[in-house]
Amino acid sequence: MRFTALFLALGCSVALAQTASSPLSVEPKIVTVPLALDHNRVVINAEIPLPDGSTQQVRAWVDNGNPDLWMSRRVAGLMGTTIVCNGQVCSATLPNAVQGIVIAGGMKILLPAKSEIKVPLRPPSAAAVLAPGMNAEIIIPSTVLRQYDVLIDFPDHKFTIGQPGTVKFRGTKTKAIVNGENGLIEVPSQIENKKYLLGLDIGSSFNFLSGELFDKLASAHHDWPQMTGAIGPANMWGLGDEAHWKVMRLDRVQYGPLFLTNVAVSQLPKDRAPLFESRGVASTGLLGAEALVNYRIGIDYAHSAVYFEIGRTFNFPDFDVVGLTLRPEDNGSFTILAVTDYEGKASVADVQSGDQLVAVDGIPVRGVTMGQVWLMLGGEPGKERRLTVERDGKQFTVSAKVRHFLAEAMENAQTKSHGN
Repeated sequence: MRFTALFLALGCSVALAQTASSPLSVEPKIVTVPLALDHNRVVINAEIPLPDGSTQQVRAWVDNGNPDLWMSRRVAGLMGTTIVCNGQVCSATLPNAVQGIVIAGGMKILLPAKSEIKVPLRPPSAAAVLAPGMNAEIIIPSTVLRQYDVLIDFPDHKFTIGQPGTVKFRGTKTKAIVNGENGLIEVPSQIENKKYLLGLDIGSSFNFLSGELFDKLASAHHDWPQMTGAIGPANMWGLGDEAHWKVMRLDRVQYGPLFLTNVAVSQLPKDRAPLFESRGVASTGLLGAEALVNYRIGIDYAHSAVYFEIGRTFNFPDFDVVGLTLRPEDNGSFTILAVTDYEGKASVADVQSGDQLVAVDGIPVRGVTMGQVWLMLGGEPGKERRLTVERDGKQFTVSAKVRHFLAEAMENAQTKSHGN
C-alpha cells in the first residue's frame, strides 16, 4: 500500500503457477523463495550491493500497491547514497553503480536507473527498519515488479518472480487494468450488482473502500456487522485516527472471477483519499492480503492479467482478538491508543488510552512486530490473556478476554442462547 501519506502521518514522509526449471547460472531467470507473512505483509530475504563489491542481506517487503522505492536510512547509507531531508521526509538517488538487488536464490531484480529513493525520517536508533512494528528495510514496489512475472503463494508461503514468460500461470484468469506508469493494478469488481474497480494491493494488510461507498453500504445494510476501531489486521500502523476507523463486513464481493463473502473492510479516511487518486483510474477501494490469504495470486504484468487459484478453504478468525488499538513506537514499545467496545461496553477493563502494553501472558512485546503482537492477542473467543500494562512508570496486570468482533447476527444470537 502506498507509503507517502502514511509516513507523513507518522511524522515522516502451483499451484497457480509452475516454474520452468532453469539451468544453473549466476543469474537465473526465475526463482521461488520462502515468504514470511507478518501482519499480512509479504516479506522475503534479499541482498543489496555495497560500494566495496560485497553484499548485505536485508528483509524486503513485496508491495505491489506502492510505486515508490522506499529504503530504511541504514540501507540507503550502506548502498552509498547521499541522503537529503527536508524536515518531513528524506530522499536519495540510486548510485549509478547499483543496478538492482538480488533475491534469495540468486536472481537480480533490476531497479530503475537513477531511481529516487524515499527514506523515512526517523531517529538514528530506529534507522534500521522502514516503519515501527516492521522488520523490513526495503520495499520492492510496483514500478519494479511490473518488469516481471510474479506469483504470491499465500497457502504455501512462497514467492516466485521471473522474467516475462517464465512463469506458467494456472488458476482462473481475469483481465485487469495495469497503470502503465506505475504498475498499480485494478480488478473489475461488483458489489450488489454494481460495477466498481477495486485495487489489488498485496502490500496492504487490510481492505478499504472509499468513504462515499462505505457510507452508502453501511446505511443500506444495518444488518451487516459493523464496529468502530481498528483492531487485528485493520490496526495497520497505529495512526492517530485508527481508533475511530469504521469497519464492516460486506456480505458478498465479486472480485474479478472470485465470489468472496464476509469481506471485512475499513472506510478510507478523507485525508487518505490521495492514495486512491494516485492510482490513475476511478478506483473505489482495494483488497489487501487479508481478503486473499487463501489464494495463489499470479500477476502477468505483460498481458495485464491476474490469476487466482484457491489453495485452502479455512476461514481465518481475523477478528478473534483482544480489543485494543495499538501504536508501535520507534523504541520498540507499543502504546495503547484505545479500547474497542464490545456489546456496548469497553472490551478491556482498567486500561486507558496512552498506557503502554508491556507483555502478553508474561511475554514481553518490546521489539516485536505488529504481526507478532496480534498473534499474541488472538485466539479462541472467551480465552483470557494477561496483559502487563504500564502507566506513569508503574506496571500492573489486567485480564482481557479474546472477543469475536464483527460477528454476524446469527452468530451473536447463537452465542447469547448458550449464555456465553
